[in-house]
Amino acid sequence: MTMVMDDVVGRESRHVLQTYRRQPVTFVRGEGVRLFDADGREYYDLLSGIGVAALGHAHPALARAVSEQVETLIHTSNLFYHPLQGQLAERLANLSGLPRAFFCNSGTEAVEACLKFARRYWYTKGEPRQEFIALDESFHGRTFGSLSVTSDKHYREPFEPLLPSVQFIRTNDVAALKAAASSKTAAIIAEPVLGEGGIRPLTPAFAAAITEVCGKTGALFIADEVQSGVGRTGYPFYFKALGLHPHLVAVGKALGSGVPIGAALVSQDVADTIAFGDHGTTYGGNLLACRAGLVVLDELVGGGLLAHIGRVGKHFEGRLRAIAASRPIVKEIRGAGLMWGLELTRDAGAVVPAGLERGVVVNRTAETVVRLLPPLVITETEIDEALGRLDAALGAVGAVA
Repeated sequence: MTMVMDDVVGRESRHVLQTYRRQPVTFVRGEGVRLFDADGREYYDLLSGIGVAALGHAHPALARAVSEQVETLIHTSNLFYHPLQGQLAERLANLSGLPRAFFCNSGTEAVEACLKFARRYWYTKGEPRQEFIALDESFHGRTFGSLSVTSDKHYREPFEPLLPSVQFIRTNDVAALKAAASSKTAAIIAEPVLGEGGIRPLTPAFAAAITEVCGKTGALFIADEVQSGVGRTGYPFYFKALGLHPHLVAVGKALGSGVPIGAALVSQDVADTIAFGDHGTTYGGNLLACRAGLVVLDELVGGGLLAHIGRVGKHFEGRLRAIAASRPIVKEIRGAGLMWGLELTRDAGAVVPAGLERGVVVNRTAETVVRLLPPLVITETEIDEALGRLDAALGAVGAVA
């Protein structure tokens, strides 16, 4: 693999913009929950491309559908109808309770659309509210709008000034939310489970406060379900588990299981304020992306994947709690379904290469958190093997003073 790595790294160092710190491995093939590098070495994938490969790698039904669609028709633009976009929108409406969808190409674009639609709602109402409330430790994307409601200064400062009318409050701080909200608040935006922020679910009390504040001030609620949605937590969308009723929902990542797609799901009262030309996209909702999305939702509901996540998610949690009990380096575990974070007592960065050495792919986020987002098709047997390798990696890192 050394020659392959040298060639790949050399070409990228000369020609690819250096915006990513890559791990020293070249993956060339996948099968189910496993990845294989250029030497044919096997790895259990507990990251699924940052929550994207919902159906695992080389899923037969997805491969057949995408291949068939490529041979038929990929793209015509949104100037014309095609038979798949309405089908996917209807399926998402049934799962979310929000009747309309705007399709785009990523979660970030979905967030951007939600922010624009919130502003448009108030403009149409004759009360042009501009302010947003967002959470500390939040991450909503890197475009100017989505970055404006992302809290991390590391992402923000080089690109300021951003949208000036954003207030950040402590996650799950009910008093802070009530103090921040007013009749000038256009929308509150929150991830039902903060992803980049360290896998931190909103508390029921904070969710109830969002509902209360929106009711009192009229502010809209935007649920960013890009990472937690489409079955990841064992629910179609985690806002339902919290009893929330968002006006707008951002969706991405798992929806296409690797084929780029995003969607802004929109309540009817917000949809009624949107006019032709208010937003648009060249690629969004193309036939290929919609076909992939339909396969994912077919598996999620009709294929029993949602029930499967509920079962194996409990097994996953049980194994993680056993690891935490035996490893002093693990301070806390948080999550739901197949979305988990291990908060360590130190920087989690060393766990990533230690995992790769032992054949398991994980990710570090929020400095001290090991993030686990396995493919939703993972089995109990695969969980045992993959977490066994992670346990060994934690043991090796914990043994180093």
